[in-house]
Amino acid sequence: MKDLLIGIDAGTSVIKSIAFDLSGRQLAMTSVPNSFVTLEGGGAEQDLDQTWRDMARTVRDLAAKVPDLAQRTAAVAITGQGDGTWLIDGDGLPVSRAWLWLDARAGHLVDEMRADPRDRRRFELTGTGLNSCQQGAQLAFMKKNHPDMLERAATALHCKDWLYFKMTAERATDPSEGTFTFGDFRSRSYSDEALDILDLTTHRRLLPPMLEGTTAHHPLSRSAAAETGLLEGTPVVLGYVDMVMTALGAGLYDPSGNVGCTVIGSTGIHTRFAATPDDVVLNDDGSGYTIAMPVPSAFAQLQSNMAATLNIDWLLGLARDVLATAGGKPSHDDLLKALDVWVEASEPGSLIYQPYISLAGERGPFVDPDARAGFIGLSVKHGFGDLARGVLEGLAFAARDCYQAMGAVPSEIRLSGGAARSPSLRRIIAAATRAQVRTSSRQEAGAAGAAMMAAVGLGVYGSMEDCAAEWVTPLLGDCDAYDEALSQTYDALFPSFVAARQALRPVWKGMAHRTGARS
Repeated sequence: MKDLLIGIDAGTSVIKSIAFDLSGRQLAMTSVPNSFVTLEGGGAEQDLDQTWRDMARTVRDLAAKVPDLAQRTAAVAITGQGDGTWLIDGDGLPVSRAWLWLDARAGHLVDEMRADPRDRRRFELTGTGLNSCQQGAQLAFMKKNHPDMLERAATALHCKDWLYFKMTAERATDPSEGTFTFGDFRSRSYSDEALDILDLTTHRRLLPPMLEGTTAHHPLSRSAAAETGLLEGTPVVLGYVDMVMTALGAGLYDPSGNVGCTVIGSTGIHTRFAATPDDVVLNDDGSGYTIAMPVPSAFAQLQSNMAATLNIDWLLGLARDVLATAGGKPSHDDLLKALDVWVEASEPGSLIYQPYISLAGERGPFVDPDARAGFIGLSVKHGFGDLARGVLEGLAFAARDCYQAMGAVPSEIRLSGGAARSPSLRRIIAAATRAQVRTSSRQEAGAAGAAMMAAVGLGVYGSMEDCAAEWVTPLLGDCDAYDEALSQTYDALFPSFVAARQALRPVWKGMAHRTGARS
């Protein structure tokens, strides 16, 4: 009996394959660390063939954990890291290494493009602010600086699209990445006007057709079956971009409430549910994403911080280096456990930390490739615990900043991501946003969201709402109310957080010019 679904999530850090039963219970997981290279000038590139080999390996490894995996698999569903540019030629071979969403080379071309008065119209069409992560900006940069690459290319894919191509030989993308980059979010189709504003009309040939995974799929090819160990002909479903799949798996889709979803992973993703196009709020700054959901007329409107746990990793790296000089060898897990202790022993709101530590700057709720992290208010009275608390408060303020750019903070925020396991971070986010907070116990929300699309597409459930009722709702914890006194502290400090990042933008730019490190 076909009683399993495989969800694949090809992330920036790790590529995972997860087996679920048809009711959403996670049975087994395998993973392989993802690898990419960073280059001078802000480049971040990934080998396409190695990505495929790594993904295929995770599926083969899964068979060692799940008896009769191939015979029991009803479908495979794929999601992966968003944005970026994965070029292939007419024979399906890579033109170059993929440019990832981390790639900052297009950052200052984006500054010029956003300054064009026509960019407001592009924003109104796509519902998405232009930034250097996106394929539109990267193609425009390639057109200007690497035209030979585009001449050799036949199709511009994203990570999950490349893996889908390798599994099915079909060139396709999904409505989420297709429309927020090059389309009209209301019609879920490519927009000639948006392409013209991006100056990419002559390269429309690179854009693959959009495939709706809840209604259409393709069979696993013979060659892909040989490499993955699955059966030829197994249905393969192209999921939406990982940001939407993670939000879906973590509980964003809830037509009955005013719900948001925050994922604290390498990036910070803050999403509100928009049931119709009329519910989408487009801000004056032209930032954020409006992304189709695998539900008719529904959207995930989100603002995404370039860095979330990257800030925590940086801080813990400092602690590890200092302790190592004294002969200590704490593990990352040991330091994570100590983080809550440091935070709880520190005074709330004594520092402002701006969590813009990515080399690519920031994309939400403002776009600035020169944005950088920093502490404000340091004095001799502050210790390491104060720095730790400041970092977590900075992440919470960034979440509030993002939600307010989309209209208002939802009354309930559902948390996901590894950092959501921190009791201190949960309390700080609840107080900073004044929202009820619920944590999803779903360990692999992105892969689960993709598998949910397969479950609906195969007819296991009649609708995504029915699927979510069984796959998602039972895994949501109780609501944690915010602490009123702590909220008052953060309400008083939040305007200074916003004022600081606004005031420092010319400083960031001046520093980037001085050092020549404008990425």
